Amino acid sequence: QVQLVESGGGLVQAGGSLRLSCAASGRTFSSSTMGWFRQAPGKEREFVAAISRRFLTYYADSVTGRFTISRDNAKNTVYLQMNSLKPEDTAVYFCAVNLQGVTGDYDYWGQGTQVTVSS
Repeated sequence: QVQLVESGGGLVQAGGSLRLSCAASGRTFSSSTMGWFRQAPGKEREFVAAISRRFLTYYADSVTGRFTISRDNAKNTVYLQMNSLKPEDTAVYFCAVNLQGVTGDYDYWGQGTQVTVSS
């Protein structure tokens, strides 16, 4: 069992920055792929970014160049640095863990943290 707890969300003006954190429990963190997803009101959940156990990173086109995913295995924590935020980035952001690797379904999900970007 893996538990994920996100933090760092909030209200920010367009052009601003936020850093999300996701603390994970369990011994599988360092060997797992970690991902960030988001869900805006009335929309389906979408992929934002992922980082593999070998620190390879993947991004959605909509956030490439603005968001950076990173991980600290010593702290069992994954981060999402979000710069140049836009109103369309407003969503609930979830972190998730994929025990199988980069592809396939994610196995465990956090409760989410709200990010609101005002224009």
